[in-house]
Amino acid sequence: MDPLHSSAKIILYLTLLFPVFFFDRGDGTTFKFVNRCGETVWPGILSNAGSPQLQPTGFELASASSRSLQAPTGWSGRFWARTGCSASSGIAAWSCATGDCGSGQVECNGAGAAPPATLAEFTLASSSAAQDFYDVSLVDGYNLPVLVEASRGCAAAGCVVDMSSRCPAELRVGEACRSACDAFRKPEYCCSGAYASPATCRPTPYSQVFKAACPKSYSYAFDDPTSTFTCTGGADYTITFCPDSVPRGNFGFSSCLVLFEVIKRFCFIFNFDFDFNVRTGRRNDACGRRMACKLGHR
Repeated sequence: MDPLHSSAKIILYLTLLFPVFFFDRGDGTTFKFVNRCGETVWPGILSNAGSPQLQPTGFELASASSRSLQAPTGWSGRFWARTGCSASSGIAAWSCATGDCGSGQVECNGAGAAPPATLAEFTLASSSAAQDFYDVSLVDGYNLPVLVEASRGCAAAGCVVDMSSRCPAELRVGEACRSACDAFRKPEYCCSGAYASPATCRPTPYSQVFKAACPKSYSYAFDDPTSTFTCTGGADYTITFCPDSVPRGNFGFSSCLVLFEVIKRFCFIFNFDFDFNVRTGRRNDACGRRMACKLGHR
């Protein structure tokens, strides 16, 4: 064989293989948003200072649907779901019942969520050799359940229970739950002033309510040891809103949801209160709920 011809073939092969071995074809991270709530939500996106703004900065996500976005390596920021969004009657501005970013439109354009809102926070690694950091935070309150799962088998983070039924009365706002910091504006709840360090800002009875219900989420500003999770750089993430609403992997017919409606209607017919409580630790099972008629009449 002609040595020159053979050398040319080798060079051609190396040229074709070079991008495979020396470039990361999966550069960046894919975030998949899944809505298992019974109604439409509007995810909002806020990049931290110094990180590029992702596009879009907000979008509509119908019930039982999903959407994916790409983020570059080293990106950091937060995601959340807005609920009850619409244009006010007679007013051009568009707003949301919870998680509103105040932009007056679907996209948030660099604005954050008004509390209370459940936040999914990320700091992506700058290389595949480093680690991503992620958490689900209730520091700004709670507006719906959120679950974060990594593609590489790393630990899940989130608050997957309905906090509205566990929320102290003084923190409750409709179906949402404010943080003690937002409700009372005191340094001991906000970890500010004389309480601006882990040594001086300790868990409060209010943050302990959040922590007991959602042990894999941030309950107050210095809740790092049990609330921040890591994964090798290059992982992709699925962010699920209302992960308990429907069995995982099934957006269609659910016998458990039918049972829910049957018992609810039965209670109503016989003039009894309907008792519905979500059990903790059963995030993958729509039947992981206690449903019954209370003995007392409505």
